[in-house]
Amino acid sequence: MLRLILSFFGTIFSLATLGVVVVAVSIGAIFHVYGRDLPSHESLANYAPPTISRIYSGEGVIIDEFARERRLFTPAEDIPDLVKQAFISAEDKNFYNHKGYDARGIAAAMYEAVQTRGATVRGASTITQQVMKNFLLSGDRRIERKIKEIILATRIEGTLEKDDILELYLNEIFLGQNSYGVAAAAQTYFNKSLSELAPHEAAFLASMPKAPSDFHPVRQKDRLKERRDFVLEEMYENGYIDKATYESEVEAPLLSVQNGDFEPFSAQLPPRDYFTDEIRRQLSRDFGEGEFFTGGLTVRATIDPELQEEAAEALRRQLEIYDRGLGKWRGTEIILPQEALASEEAWRAALEEADVARDIVLNGQWFPAVILEIGDQQMRIGLDRIRESEAEPQIVPRKDIGWLPGNFQQTFEKGEVVYVRRLLNEDGSFARWSLRQVPEVQGGFVAMDVNTGRVLAMQGGFSYQHSVFNRATQAQRQPGSSFKPFVYAAALDSGYSPATIVVDAPIEIDTPQGLWRPKNSSNRFYGPTPLRTGIEQSRNLMTIRLAQEVGMDTVAYYAERFGVYDRMGAFLANSLGSEETTLYKMVSAYAMFANGGEQVRPTLVDRVQDRYGKTVYRHDPRNCEECDDPGIARNLSPKITSDRRRVMDAVTAYQITSMMQGVVDRGTASGAINLPIPIAGKTGTTNDARDVWFVGFSSNIAAGCYIGYDQPRGLGPNAFGSTMCGPVFQAFMSKAIEKYGGASFRVPEECEFINIDRFTGARLPEGTYGDYVVPECFRAGEEAIFGLLFDGGFGMGSDFDLFAAGETEQVREVTTSTGNTGQVGEKSSFGNLSSGGLY
Repeated sequence: MLRLILSFFGTIFSLATLGVVVVAVSIGAIFHVYGRDLPSHESLANYAPPTISRIYSGEGVIIDEFARERRLFTPAEDIPDLVKQAFISAEDKNFYNHKGYDARGIAAAMYEAVQTRGATVRGASTITQQVMKNFLLSGDRRIERKIKEIILATRIEGTLEKDDILELYLNEIFLGQNSYGVAAAAQTYFNKSLSELAPHEAAFLASMPKAPSDFHPVRQKDRLKERRDFVLEEMYENGYIDKATYESEVEAPLLSVQNGDFEPFSAQLPPRDYFTDEIRRQLSRDFGEGEFFTGGLTVRATIDPELQEEAAEALRRQLEIYDRGLGKWRGTEIILPQEALASEEAWRAALEEADVARDIVLNGQWFPAVILEIGDQQMRIGLDRIRESEAEPQIVPRKDIGWLPGNFQQTFEKGEVVYVRRLLNEDGSFARWSLRQVPEVQGGFVAMDVNTGRVLAMQGGFSYQHSVFNRATQAQRQPGSSFKPFVYAAALDSGYSPATIVVDAPIEIDTPQGLWRPKNSSNRFYGPTPLRTGIEQSRNLMTIRLAQEVGMDTVAYYAERFGVYDRMGAFLANSLGSEETTLYKMVSAYAMFANGGEQVRPTLVDRVQDRYGKTVYRHDPRNCEECDDPGIARNLSPKITSDRRRVMDAVTAYQITSMMQGVVDRGTASGAINLPIPIAGKTGTTNDARDVWFVGFSSNIAAGCYIGYDQPRGLGPNAFGSTMCGPVFQAFMSKAIEKYGGASFRVPEECEFINIDRFTGARLPEGTYGDYVVPECFRAGEEAIFGLLFDGGFGMGSDFDLFAAGETEQVREVTTSTGNTGQVGEKSSFGNLSSGGLY
């Protein structure tokens, strides 16, 4: 009997053992099959997640950021224990004890699923398993993926420390609101750093991995609070917080940026503008778009925030002055539906969604508003995000549209979205709301350091949010007469001198398109004239004759050396600026005149560092040879060796600079530019004033402006480079000089000065004084030859109207038939230009 009992139990034991072996072999086989061809887990040791690239001003202030996934990578040692404990309590309380998977948790999840017949299926993944799923596997719920997940989890546990795995998890996980990782999420939800989080805020974040969309802080506020409190309870039960802390933290209200309890981080950043967007465009080209948006680059921009603000203000002001002078209302062309005006809540919601710019600052912030009522003498409006008060009633009086020909009923429509800004009394108190509109005419402005090429300010239009097209760098426009200095520079470097005489007389040229008769803007002529006057008075015919003498191949070569064009067409019309280029290129080319003829490499970026702090780009590669020398005298500066190549002779650069200083002192820009230091520059106005320009410079800053319609058309008979772009340059440089100063232009040692008559080019004795006397720089050691006259090979007739000696063409203000004022050239006839251009 005993034998039978032993035999029975032996059989049972053998079967059980065999069963265990079969199960073990089966499990082993399954793990062997699924363990083959798995992704390498070792790559996680070199994890480099997509992170935010940030742009800083020279003072180290964040001014913009770019990212596809908003992530701020934080090493494990910099993540507070409180945050780690919150996530461990919410997701994997046995994290520090298991070997990659939690068998007890898996069994409990399976039992619950069987008991509820599949109604309740909860995950049993550990943090390690979630890392494997997020990095190396798909997110499907198939058993095969679960097996692979466990296999990889056990492998990674043997490769990385627990805190390294937790670092991967806490930096990679998606936590809603386009936030990846705990650091970005803390900023997104609370505008705080990780070290500033309270326990209930850490628990808030730890509630999100389960399903961010199901725990939205606004739409699912109650559900999120319930989950947050559960995480706090788990933290208490796990011994991470004491009972008193738990009881106080669960009573804390659910606060977030999304509920308006904290100011969003983005509010601390200035609105994105043309400057930072151009950095994005250039670095995406240089480093690759993927690296820029995911590489966590730290970019130090060259921008001067004060000057950038002034550039934007000056350009906007001039564009608005021109636009209001047209007396035409266009508005935003957005009309809210009548049902949206039924209640304040409805129109506020509709106005919030209106696609209008909100980055315009011109004599104060511009606000979007909707017209609610239209009366005879006033109009009632509703402002976006601003409540009406007794001190600031939201009405616009009839007198505000005195610049428009019609009245309220004829011009406006109920429900129309408009811009308004505050008008203030002299004492700074509120006067009234004033209607505004974004001008149709556009323009660009650039300013840079003439020695380093560092761009200090850039404005690519009236408003970035209204139009992201950057007219400073992307718009190809005809520079008109602002190109002429390059023709004269080519001539001076080719053996001509400031005393060279060029004929200013009518020209006829046969072209395949017919007979071309270029003109001066005044339809008047100077006859034989020295080079200086050709630039100062912007004489087209002199420029064409000079270009013909020098050769357009030489002119094109010069323009390419200066970077104005990549390949310039060698056509005579191009000597008057008919070939298109960008304002950015023109300003950098003028900077080379200012610095004595050395190449300038314009840049918006001083330095770029990768995510590890390594410098991967530096604009200025020069070495400071004596900066580390403690023995250098206090009154001496360290020696910095220039690496710039020379693009033109220093004497030529000074001669052109001196001539362009004459443009500002007594030429086509004399009525517009009046600054306390020497300024050189050149106006430009193309045919029918489709583009108007002014580019100029001091001893240390070059700046330029152009204004025109995006679809080129004439700006009208009163539009000139001096009167439209001159005021923009004047306002900007006034601010720049306050900050950076300026000095006389540096005179090369090779200069020998000789007095000449600027009207005839004749040599004058030393000691001669008068408005007609100009001390011209000639190259030392070269004999100055006077009396040479060039006509470019074109004949010179005798029946034409000559300017008298000393007679200049100055822009003057006139009253038009409509009662408005405008500026015209002294000798202009209908349809002509005052400052040269294309004919």
